[in-house]
Amino acid sequence: MARVTQAQAIQREVEAQALAFFESALAALPDPRRAQGTRYPLRSVVVIALMAMVCGSDDAEAMELWGKANEKWLSGFLELPHGTPTQDVFLMVFAALDAVAFSGVFRAWAELLSLRLKATGRQIAIDGKTSRRSFDSAKGQPALHTVSAWLSEAGLVLGQCKTADKSNEIIAIPELLGVLDLSGARVTIDAIGCQTEIASTIVERGGDYLLSVKENQPTLHQDIVRTFVESANPRRRGRDELSRPAVAMHEEHDKGHGRVERRKVSVCGDLSWVTTKERWAGLSFVAQVERERTTLGTGKTSVELAYYIGSGPTPSAASVAQLIRGHWGIETELHWVLDMAFREDEARHRSGNTAQNMATLRHFALNIIRRDRKRKLGVANCRKRAGWDRNYLIELLTNVEE
Repeated sequence: MARVTQAQAIQREVEAQALAFFESALAALPDPRRAQGTRYPLRSVVVIALMAMVCGSDDAEAMELWGKANEKWLSGFLELPHGTPTQDVFLMVFAALDAVAFSGVFRAWAELLSLRLKATGRQIAIDGKTSRRSFDSAKGQPALHTVSAWLSEAGLVLGQCKTADKSNEIIAIPELLGVLDLSGARVTIDAIGCQTEIASTIVERGGDYLLSVKENQPTLHQDIVRTFVESANPRRRGRDELSRPAVAMHEEHDKGHGRVERRKVSVCGDLSWVTTKERWAGLSFVAQVERERTTLGTGKTSVELAYYIGSGPTPSAASVAQLIRGHWGIETELHWVLDMAFREDEARHRSGNTAQNMATLRHFALNIIRRDRKRKLGVANCRKRAGWDRNYLIELLTNVEE
């Protein structure tokens, strides 16, 4: 029998510690299979799938290949009485696995990570995304649409909730908010989430909101427009100055992608012109963003106006500008990365809960990579490196436990 060196013993201890959280978290995850005839422990299947996902395996076939290539190493800390799982095992398990329970395991872990950040000043962006090729026309099954919560400062996914389609985000958003810790957080949502119930849920759970307002709330939208028209009304100067809404402003300029953009953010805490303010829990300010874009090649200029409502202490105009920029990180740092680095839009998982559970696995893997504070590579290349360099994979998993 080969003698285990001290270095190997230390390495194995590190590997065991790296998986300690997953072992305890997965212990409460119900196994959807009958105990009789089960050849692969649920923990082993899920842990191998997650590690394979981190290492660039985007489907069950790739997970099987990765598992076989690393079987000797994996057997040192996972129970593998019949070797590593086949792709059929991965597909069967994730099709039957309770997607809500699995998402709950992920959410508990993500909340554990977020607790290491300061309790106040957090921005949680909420937005939906469709996995475009997860539909099944033959069965009348639409593509998976998921609403995600994104912790902007840390670049972490906090949780997700499945919806039937984009129009059902109004139902899914309160469900997701209801299981998140919103204490001291500012929640930002686009216009589909500008609903009185959603605003109330955020305030009741200890958070504040910044919601985009469009014509889906016609009276509110009209009142905000009128507020900023009156704030700029020259007839309200002089003795009528006190009745003129006071507005704080902040202006930014950007140049890139062949255009110059000027953004002027105006914030008003005077709600005199908002006729429906009593319907919105904690409403304390309204905001207007004027975006002026000039294309360098043609010199053509376009102007766009956007409106928002917010609760809590009225922030500065510069802070509102930062929140609006931070919100779109969910598009560029989450949705775009899932499509480019994880090829989510190309995923064809359709059976049972497979699509939803694979989406949770992708979020797991992305958070693990994002936690690498020394990372200099993009997410796609970090996945390749983890697949090539086992020490780097262990380092990624160990970082979760720090």
